[in-house]
Amino acid sequence: MIEIDGSQKSGSGTILRLSVALAAIKQQPIHITNIRQNRPQPGLKHQHLEAVLTAAKLCNARVQGATLGSRELWFMPQKIGGGNVEAVIETAGSIPMLFLAALPICLFAEHPVRLHVAKGGTDTIHAPTINYMRYVLLMALKQLGVEAEITVQRYGYYPKGMGEATMVVAPNPNLKSVSLEHFGKLQHIKGISVCTFLADRQVAERQAKAATDHLASNSCKADIQVINDQSNPLQKGSSIVLWARTDTGVILGADAIGELRKMAEVVGKEAAQKLLNELAAHPTVDAFLADMIIPYIALAKGKSALLTRTITEHIESNIWLMEKMLNVKFAIQKINNLYRIEKTADQHV
Repeated sequence: MIEIDGSQKSGSGTILRLSVALAAIKQQPIHITNIRQNRPQPGLKHQHLEAVLTAAKLCNARVQGATLGSRELWFMPQKIGGGNVEAVIETAGSIPMLFLAALPICLFAEHPVRLHVAKGGTDTIHAPTINYMRYVLLMALKQLGVEAEITVQRYGYYPKGMGEATMVVAPNPNLKSVSLEHFGKLQHIKGISVCTFLADRQVAERQAKAATDHLASNSCKADIQVINDQSNPLQKGSSIVLWARTDTGVILGADAIGELRKMAEVVGKEAAQKLLNELAAHPTVDAFLADMIIPYIALAKGKSALLTRTITEHIESNIWLMEKMLNVKFAIQKINNLYRIEKTADQHV
């Protein structure tokens, strides 16, 4: 039985999600204590509970402690099957975070996986937007051999959620290592600005214009697609994602989310400034992609390396967990204004 103390490092839901995913991949039972200990409301919330239950469906696991508010969980996985899996969050809990929990498991399935998630949030605070997942994370993971696609049926925002999305994954347990150590030359900046039932106020257009103008004032040209969405009449909202690509295969992303009494122009400028902060440092992954990609380079055979401008608590947490559960080693080295993260030793899954 693998023992994981959920209060370690960030003490967040990320430790729970990744611990369960790795246990499923290793087909070893796991006992997690102090779940989300360092958060204002510790224990399992709706989206964490649904992530655990979805993981259980993928690997036919027996689970104990899977109740709202629970701070202790036993997860006993079996073989990862595949096929069609349904999940329902019932709040504005993050659909992207559920996908992050499921994607590593799906790569080790016997058959392709189609995971459909209903009644959740596609674009919420403290989580990547659904379009960041589609156009930044999945594009970056392609370099490691991950073949996955996300489609959005309904955008969903806080507080009602009611979003809906589907992720389709082709299994591939033999991931490739990557060496992302050269920023290269900027090729283009693209983006998607979306609003749901806010076309009358031109929210998507205003977000896109503010982002374009702010980037242009810093000598960066951007091509941003505007989407006036009408998929969810129950919850208005908006978001914008931007991504930059270089000639060495580097993808840097940034996003921002509309909120009540937050001007569309502020949302657009916020995303643009986030991207400019990344571009100025010349990393090979943005600060958010860095923590999300760590499980995949841990699972890939051979050494991998990347450059990021900062070491976040999620990066530290994910490295700690990978070393503990996969018998791999990471090294972090400061090089000028960047941090080089290298997976130095292979695992025995």
